[in-house]
Order: sequence, then structure tokens, then C-alpha cells
Amino acid sequence: MANRHLSRSIVLQTLFEWDFNEQKEEISDILDRNIEEFGPGLDDTPFMVDLISGIFKKKSVIDEVLEKAAPDWPINKISVIDRNVLRIGLYELLFGDRTQVPPKVAINEAIELAKSFGGENSSRFVNGVLGGVYKEIGEPGKDDVAKKKHFETDPAKFPIEKKAGAVVYSKKDDKIYFAFVHDIFGYWTLSKGGIEEGESEEDCAIREIKEEMGVDIKIKELLDRNEYIANHPEKGKIRKQVAFFLAESEYGDLTLDKEKGGLDNAEWFPIDEVPGLKMYENMIPLLTKSIEILTK
Repeated sequence: MANRHLSRSIVLQTLFEWDFNEQKEEISDILDRNIEEFGPGLDDTPFMVDLISGIFKKKSVIDEVLEKAAPDWPINKISVIDRNVLRIGLYELLFGDRTQVPPKVAINEAIELAKSFGGENSSRFVNGVLGGVYKEIGEPGKDDVAKKKHFETDPAKFPIEKKAGAVVYSKKDDKIYFAFVHDIFGYWTLSKGGIEEGESEEDCAIREIKEEMGVDIKIKELLDRNEYIANHPEKGKIRKQVAFFLAESEYGDLTLDKEKGGLDNAEWFPIDEVPGLKMYENMIPLLTKSIEILTK
């Protein structure tokens, strides 16, 4: 077991004892005892102290984000292990140093803790919560991310965030290929991004595909516009409006932009392999419509 993973395990054990015993003992005393018992000779005490200290300083913020990310699970109804695995994961995801602990590492480490110490469904629950937070807030990390504010409750008055993306296809040797990006949660998905000031939906889609996969596209037609409500710990509820286009590209190497958070691969797939890919459900209607258009 890697030292840093062992250190997080000791932090989890410490938070578990503190929480399970109704916070009656000083957290520092519990940590000292657990380091002596589970990590004798482990030279990582500063990391563990800083992690627990950071979690305690941001605990109200972390718990508020957790409540919004898992609205069907009040904090006191989440198991003690899962609750504190999520506190560790959310702290590192929201407030950690991304040069030291990238989002993928923070999420994966929390999932591994859940697998090791939680119940049968713990890792899936932790993955869902942290994945949802990462996808919705994108670039967390500011200290004032989740200060208590009055959030708008009228959907008509929610802030609107406009995005655009594309189903990208190419034809090679009389076969149709689709280009997808792969995210850190294991799904193949479509490239999309926020529309910049003065930019049209089409221009945004062209720019995003170029930046994210390194290819030029030609917009063929609008496939659909959809809207969904997302939670943001700073802004409250946001109406996200996304326009997806069908776009053609020359078949060639895809170059994934490593700076785009949450993605780890980009690849072409022949049309007959698309149904077997692991995808988000809201992508399926767009691909179905694209395939119908291209195979007519």
C-alpha cells in the first residue's frame, strides 16, 4: 500500500472514531493514537495533520456541498464511513492543491477508501457524489466557494449558462466513425464547452472540438437543444442550456487537451461499435439521431 494511501486510511479511521463517538475526544489525540497503531515509522504526519485540519476548517462548507450533491441522503443518514470518506474526497477535490492531488487522484483515492472500509455499495455512492460535484463545478478551489448565501428558488430566475458541443463524425473507407472523449468516471462522451462572450453556438462548438480533440470540424446541422438544472455551491441552481450539432471532420489522430479537467482519452470508433460503449443516457438520443441522418 502506498504511503499516501495509508495516510488517508489513518485520517479516515481518525474521522470515523471522532464522528462515531459523538465528537467527545480531541481529534488530535485520536490521530496520534492511530498513527502509532497503524503507521509506526510512517513519515507522513504533516500530510495527515494538514488534511484533518483542512477538513475541520472547511467542514461546514464541505457538508453543505454534500447536502446539495446527495439531496436524498441527509448527512446523518449516510453511514459514518461513507460520510467521512466523502469529507476527505470533497476537501481534496474542492480545496486541495491540484498540482499535488489532481481531481482524478482525489476521486480515485476516495473510491478506494470506500471499497476498503465501506459497504457493498459505498464505492458506487462515493463515485456518484464526487463525480457529480466535479462535473457541475468544474474548477473548484476558491476559499469562498460555498459561503452561505440566499439562492434564488424561482426556476425562471436561475442564472443561465450556455454551452455548445457536437457529435463529430468522419468517413473513411466507406465506414462512418464517431469521435468521443473519455472521462475519469469511465464514460465515453461528447465534447462541449461554455459559450464565450460574442461567440455563436456554432463558433463555440468549432472552438471546443479544436481545443479538446485537436481537429477541425464543419457544422452540418443542429441536432438538439436541451436544458437541465444543476446545483452550484456558490451560485445555487443554474439552468444549463446546451446546443449540440452534427459536425464532420477529416479522419486523423485525435489530440486530447490534457488541460481539460476530467478527461483522459479521445478516440474514433466505427459506427457498429458505438452501441457497446459506456455512455451517459442523455448522449444516446443525440447519437441515435446522428446515425439516422448519416445512414439515410
